[in-house]
Amino acid sequence: MWLKRIIPATVAITACTAVALWAARDDGTDYPYIPYDHPVIDYDKRAPQDPIARLQEKLLRGDVELEFDSKEGYLPSLFKQLDINADSQMLVFSKTSFQGPKISPRSPRALYFNDNVAIGFVPNGDVMEFTALDPNQGIIFYTMERKKAEKPSFFRRGLECLNCHILANTQNVPGLLATSVIPRPDGSPRFAASALVVDSRTPLDQRWGGWYVTGLSGGLQHRGNSVSPNPDRPSELALRNNQNVTSLESRFDVSNYMLPTSDLVALMTLEHQNRMTSYFTRINWEARIAEQEGKMTEFEPRLDFLTDEMVAYMLFENEARMYDPMSGVSTFAKTFPARGPRDKKGRSLRDFDLQTRVFRYPLSYMIYNPAFDAMPGIAKDQVYRKLFDKLTSPVPEKDARLSNEDRQAILEILADTKPGLPDYWKTK
Repeated sequence: MWLKRIIPATVAITACTAVALWAARDDGTDYPYIPYDHPVIDYDKRAPQDPIARLQEKLLRGDVELEFDSKEGYLPSLFKQLDINADSQMLVFSKTSFQGPKISPRSPRALYFNDNVAIGFVPNGDVMEFTALDPNQGIIFYTMERKKAEKPSFFRRGLECLNCHILANTQNVPGLLATSVIPRPDGSPRFAASALVVDSRTPLDQRWGGWYVTGLSGGLQHRGNSVSPNPDRPSELALRNNQNVTSLESRFDVSNYMLPTSDLVALMTLEHQNRMTSYFTRINWEARIAEQEGKMTEFEPRLDFLTDEMVAYMLFENEARMYDPMSGVSTFAKTFPARGPRDKKGRSLRDFDLQTRVFRYPLSYMIYNPAFDAMPGIAKDQVYRKLFDKLTSPVPEKDARLSNEDRQAILEILADTKPGLPDYWKTK
């Protein structure tokens, strides 16, 4: 049974922003809606197996307790339990969350993340927001009350989140979005139906509308730290003094946040990660449905398309060009690579470049994620084969995006650090 998408008008306007696609292809056509109540999926009924669900079980058993801080509430304790670093903090001031009325340039929403969990925190909000990646089911949504409780617990959210998080731009599976908008001075989008969904392919000068951005980006003129002050010229942002910002102290009370930064490098990392998780979920769901319905033969051309798209994204084939070196101002660019793993030569897919591209070795670090390993074998085998073929095929001299040196380094890093590689990888 194919579920109908019912989105109340008030929710569509206030809880999320409609999206405009930046991509060479049309996600609405290439990734049609999947029934999340399909018997092999049962998204809203199957018990989740994600980090938040596991933490909830520990809380119920009494194995762990969350400590309440008088200033930051449960946030520091949650960082410890979920292995999230405060230096991943990003601040968004556009009213593009269900807590939109409490968000503004004077009171931005803070986001923190690792490979599997993201936390949304509004200083005057009623709840904290959580997303967690289930290897088979995709992104699961939760909230937790901000106030101190005898037994703090997570509440799984449903349609109120899926209305904005199952869209063409998430490949029509439960996923995450980072959008760039033209915000009014109060943070509300001037054009509610034209937010740009950002991933690693989006041109850098079109990113970060509605976000605070701290870091150095040379001559790049991005949309961060800016609002559209003139209703007669609604598409024009006030960009003066809003580039290469290293301090936010003059813009709002930074003492309400864990850090006074909204790190540029963290933003670019999360933007890549968001679409990557959607690829995992999309291929997982489609392959499971085809197998359950006995249609694997008919599915082969579709699987070939899906794995082609995923491999191209994993290798950053259409990554936005970086014309000047970039850097953040928090410690994120050091702590993120420290997560590893590292090969015998000390190299990691998490190492940043930030001179001409985001990562030093252009293959997504998300290949280590449990959601990659959870893909059905037929899909994972295709991804491995296509990655191997691209990394071992001759490279045209004009192709500076992935040099022979890059390809050899990636092959060696994976051989040392990725369990489960097919045998033919080890002979190269």
